[in-house]
Amino acid sequence: MDYPIAQGFHFPAEWEKQTAMWLSWPHKEESWPGKIDTIYKPYCEFIKIISTGQLVRINVANTQMEAFAKEQLTKVGVDLKQIQFFHFATNDAWCRDHGPAFLVNRETKKKAIVDWGYNAWGGKYPPFDLDDVIPTKIGNHFNLPVFNPGIVMEGGSVDFNGAGTLLTTTACLLNPNRNPHLNQEQIESYLHNYYGVEQILWLNDGIVGDDTDGHIDDITRFVNHDTVVTVVEENRADENYHLLQHNLQALKAMRLLNGKQLNIVELPMPKPVVYDEQRLPASYANFYIGNAAVVMPTFRDENDDRALQILGQCFPDRKVVGIDSTDIIWGLGSFHCLSQQEPEV
Repeated sequence: MDYPIAQGFHFPAEWEKQTAMWLSWPHKEESWPGKIDTIYKPYCEFIKIISTGQLVRINVANTQMEAFAKEQLTKVGVDLKQIQFFHFATNDAWCRDHGPAFLVNRETKKKAIVDWGYNAWGGKYPPFDLDDVIPTKIGNHFNLPVFNPGIVMEGGSVDFNGAGTLLTTTACLLNPNRNPHLNQEQIESYLHNYYGVEQILWLNDGIVGDDTDGHIDDITRFVNHDTVVTVVEENRADENYHLLQHNLQALKAMRLLNGKQLNIVELPMPKPVVYDEQRLPASYANFYIGNAAVVMPTFRDENDDRALQILGQCFPDRKVVGIDSTDIIWGLGSFHCLSQQEPEV
């Protein structure tokens, strides 16, 4: 089989028109020890906002889980006509990383899926066998071609500008717990061939508390073809300060395919969010871009409003909504980690 890039496929930017947002209904109590009941309200509010502009497609294990989900969604007033359920059982809720990577060919108006290998961030949280097969199940259901690169890759580790550039981190993609047999050049070749990109830009480390070994969607995100938002820590004594400054300097040195510098918009970080003596990876960069709205996590912090205003200026054509993620982040991820977009063709 030819690589996706040879067939005219590429992974679109998140702000491009979407058919649906995909989710895997949260059910694993070990992901939110002692707190899983508290996450359903903000999770359903997230669905409510995004579903005003597109379908929301949710993986559930069975009819019982579907009924529970409908009950929770109804509590916050979600229009269930916008929700579709698929009886595909999962181990966990992090659909960004185990869900389908949808590709499009704009000329043929065709869609395809990449089913990367998934090993729960380097084998940290077994079992993950159900999560690993989700993309192929979805591809088979919709009769879409499914590409299998045969290496581990997570959706939260990559970000796209839709114009040939992919942004990622060495801390994650070059971690020996993912693909120890591959070097940077070989991994770039997979990214090029399967995501349909021309250029890979590398940052180094992710934020403190991130158990994914440094996913890009907690630190730096494209908001248009040549602009990124990147989180910065303003407290010099904070352990995130120097690593985020290092990333900022690296971004300033980068050039896009057309030779232009990136436009860089700085987002503040919230104060440390600590629960059960554990620092959590709270970041305003973990927002989801939907057709009608952008949903940004908030943390009951004085910087919440400032971050919302900054993102609002980045997305003048959408409303930017903050949803309290203080309980959700106990699972070590937020709205972007929980979701995966399905583009329209």
